[in-house]
Amino acid sequence: MGDFEKSIQCGFLIRQVNLARATIIEALEFKNIIDYDIEEGNHNIIIDLSKCDFLDSTFIGVLVVTWKKLKSKGGKLKLVKPGNFAKSVFHLTGTIEIFECYDSIDAALSSFVTPIQNYEPEFKSAAK
Repeated sequence: MGDFEKSIQCGFLIRQVNLARATIIEALEFKNIIDYDIEEGNHNIIIDLSKCDFLDSTFIGVLVVTWKKLKSKGGKLKLVKPGNFAKSVFHLTGTIEIFECYDSIDAALSSFVTPIQNYEPEFKSAAK
């Protein structure tokens, strides 16, 4: 298992951060991986931080840059279970305002799908 494990669920890219501490040391590798994912056409990405207890400002900066790139392409970045320390850093830096955070991957996946209410399909008759 690598530091940044990739999976696809329901057509959405999920990156699991398998680090207790995500710091400047890992930030460049993570940025390169995510940039490649975006170049490959993945514009809706979930980052699972449930195993990560600490994010430094450089790693958070990579998340912000990724969020901006995805937004410019009409996509979204969603975070799963950022730890208490990460949440407090998000609050201190003001980045909590931009990130959508969820308690589970399933909740993040569900947030991409908006139910259609009062949908009535239009059937066109082939006969005139």
